[in-house]
Amino acid sequence: MFAKINSMGLFGLNAFAVQAETEVSRGTPCFDIVGLGDTAVKESRERIRAAFRSAELKFPLARVIVNLAPADTKKTGSVHDLAIFVSILKATGEITDDLDRTAFIGEVSLNGDVRPVNGVLPMVLCAQREGFDTVFVPAENAYEASVAEGVTVYGVENVREILGHFSREAVLIPQKKYEVLPEERFDTVDFADVKGQQTVKKAMEYAAAGGHNLLMIGPPGSGKSMLAKRLSTIMPAMTFRESVETTNIHSVCGIVSREEPLVVRRPFRSPHHTISAAGLSGGGGVPRPGEISLAHNGILFLDELPEFSRQALEILRQPLEDKQVTISRASGTVTYPCSFMLVAAMNPCPCGYFGHPTRKCICGQKQARAYINKISGPLLDRFDIQVEVAPVEYSHLSSKTKEESSAAIRERVQRAREIQQERFKGTDIICNAGITSDILHEVCPVTESANELLKGVFEKMGLSARAYDRILKVSRTVADMDGSEVIDRPHIAKAVQFRSLDRKYWNE
Repeated sequence: MFAKINSMGLFGLNAFAVQAETEVSRGTPCFDIVGLGDTAVKESRERIRAAFRSAELKFPLARVIVNLAPADTKKTGSVHDLAIFVSILKATGEITDDLDRTAFIGEVSLNGDVRPVNGVLPMVLCAQREGFDTVFVPAENAYEASVAEGVTVYGVENVREILGHFSREAVLIPQKKYEVLPEERFDTVDFADVKGQQTVKKAMEYAAAGGHNLLMIGPPGSGKSMLAKRLSTIMPAMTFRESVETTNIHSVCGIVSREEPLVVRRPFRSPHHTISAAGLSGGGGVPRPGEISLAHNGILFLDELPEFSRQALEILRQPLEDKQVTISRASGTVTYPCSFMLVAAMNPCPCGYFGHPTRKCICGQKQARAYINKISGPLLDRFDIQVEVAPVEYSHLSSKTKEESSAAIRERVQRAREIQQERFKGTDIICNAGITSDILHEVCPVTESANELLKGVFEKMGLSARAYDRILKVSRTVADMDGSEVIDRPHIAKAVQFRSLDRKYWNE
């Protein structure tokens, strides 16, 4: 007797179709699983035997061979348990339905419960592409799986429910489709709490509108971390495509909420400065996403930037340009997307008071230079906006004037982002920070006077080609915020204003 049941595998973010081919034949009773499975796959034999007993089913007293095809692709984890269980039932005649367009995903426990697994959404989306119209998944993963269009999802809590469903004794009810609801924001932090710092707030507004990387330099207590934590409250709403991309990554890591399976708010990741290079980029035997991928379509905030290891910082350079990171291990190579806004904060010297208007810096010149030079020129060049965060004056702190709220700023940011979405419709570009060099001058038309200013700045400051491109991109965002189709002289001036701190601190 032979049966073939569909399942789905996952390596990194790459899902692929797997078939559990089962043969039950006469011979010495045994149960073997072949097909290049890891230890967790081979251990499923004992889980499935116990699940048969818990469901009051007799495991075939025969030679049972299960092949997970394709046999030359490594299979990992316990996601194939449910498919193997069903394939044995199919081979022994317990199930007679046609299951050619049905896939089964889930881990089977010793008592027959079907436990949740990581990475369900990318696997179900792959099942959709492969032409499957029905998927059985663990009940805890069903709402997440329902995000996929065109697939009927059934949530299974116990293998007995599989038996009842196909025997028509207790037919399962399909999972209700996930509905994208309007984003409800209940921010516990708000820009209205921040006194003064108007220049920094405006810089953050431009950064949020265009997706630009932002560097803040200032003494301790000036509000750098407080401002960074409020940046997510003015970020534009995620598109459905961005939500699915981000959810796929979070699903692989098992950090998707059961109640809110689709990530609808931009991630804000703030790793500690002791994090390793592998923690940032990702890694492991089966490569898992790192912080830069978990921040995909959101914000990666690095506080106390010079305190991060040189290796960790330099590993950011290529992902910032390519918007993806490739991790190679003996088990294979995985590529994760990592299109994120890099926001960093740092002190200008070890004591933090270099350039402070009232407090004296106690660092020697050599010590201060060594501290600031922990940030390499190539990495510094990748910050589109650089802004100095000055100490807050008493008059601002004691002022009773109400500051502008995050909601008001977010409205302007959203309008600017909608202009960009219309401009880049039909391309992979989602914001001004992602403008490629081949269309830079097409989407960034500059007036004659603005061009003269930019030429003078380029020659006087000795800018690199990358810095020139980034000034144009920031100018494009400033113009969008003003509702201007053409980049004029004031737009270039503002962009250059936010590109000068490297000359102040790094060229001392």
